Amino acid sequence: MTTTTDPTTRAVVGELLARIGAGDPERIAELYAERTDWRLNWPEDEHGRAATPWIRHRATRADAAAHFRDLAAHHVAGQDATRIERILVDGADAVVLGEIRQTAAATGRPYRARFALHLTVEDGLIVRHHVYEDSLAVARAFTP
Repeated sequence: MTTTTDPTTRAVVGELLARIGAGDPERIAELYAERTDWRLNWPEDEHGRAATPWIRHRATRADAAAHFRDLAAHHVAGQDATRIERILVDGADAVVLGEIRQTAAATGRPYRARFALHLTVEDGLIVRHHVYEDSLAVARAFTP
């Protein structure tokens, strides 16, 4: 098997992470294709609950912006730190590995959650966004 590194994929992923760090949902969403395969590894019956409305599948660029707005609205601003450990690129696919550190606004509880983010880039835009994270740590932080 031959692996390739696509400089476009790496550049788009780098730009995505920079924009997420800057916290502007509209600018983040510009990096997504109009139609996107967006999935989360949470149990389906847990999607969209009041405490964690950002946890649900998405399908559009507008959904991507809404995701990052919802995420910001339910966490304490300034009490976050995401550590990126690795970015692996193979052609159009990239996997970002790291740890999220956030504080739930509803409970004031801080949490840490390991994650893997699988992205696919086509024509300079993200067409796949699949997140695998420690959902138990997030759920516990948001449980009253």
